[in-house]
Amino acid sequence: MFDDRPIAFVGPGVMAEAMVASLIKRGGLKGERVRMSGPRAHRLERLHEKYGAETTTDNRKAVEDASIVVLAVKPQSLEAVLDDLQSGIPEQALVVSIVAGARLTVITDRLKHAAAVRAMPNTPGQIGAGITVWTKTSAVTDKQSQYAKDLLAALGKEIEVEDESYLDMATALSGTGPTYVFLFMEAMIDAGVHMGFPRRIAEELVLETIRGSLKYYEHSASHPARLRNQVTSPGGTSAEAIYYLEKAGFRTGLARAIWAAYERSVELGEGKKRGRNHS
Repeated sequence: MFDDRPIAFVGPGVMAEAMVASLIKRGGLKGERVRMSGPRAHRLERLHEKYGAETTTDNRKAVEDASIVVLAVKPQSLEAVLDDLQSGIPEQALVVSIVAGARLTVITDRLKHAAAVRAMPNTPGQIGAGITVWTKTSAVTDKQSQYAKDLLAALGKEIEVEDESYLDMATALSGTGPTYVFLFMEAMIDAGVHMGFPRRIAEELVLETIRGSLKYYEHSASHPARLRNQVTSPGGTSAEAIYYLEKAGFRTGLARAIWAAYERSVELGEGKKRGRNHS
């Protein structure tokens, strides 16, 4: 899958760990070929014990001779990390950033390294069930593109796009998407409890309903609107529920929420810490 040089992860967070775990368990990568760096020695020690990865608190040491350098730090830490790594990336290495909002030009200019990929994974990637949208600079070779595909496939499915602006859209739709799903689940569970179900039963009913609905959708290959119409009998319970959801602005509210997340992603990419419009 990769060459014999190390793969370095700068930032040993949950998404980086998910990638390492998948590459080792499902991709056959040996733990000693992985390097992980970060400021917390205790966290690094645990990762070394768990995966056999080489760990260090020195970012520049971690990326030495690496074939791939994965930037997996928090957005507020990125500037300091880029300064630390400037001119320290091996010439033939591929840089892969999963830092939310970080533009490719910022990464390549600050690192003084042209071959870079920007990716937007989502939370289910932690269990290998995610979806990642990614793009690359023109300096990325075909071989490096395959490296990126194999690396991001550790988190689930991956989609390559040519236009970097799609990354902000993906941030709002799939990156932030689990938030909308979890909130929807929470509201359904609370409604079940309000009606009188024990919470454990309400949780199971909601979970299996959503799981089954997704499987049914995948099996049927029909548009969601068609499936919704199939279960909406005239004057029935579904029709009554949909009437109140539409009256409450459910569809519009969700669309506005996704658009707000998109605008915020654009702002973050421009370095704006405030300026959100809550009107």
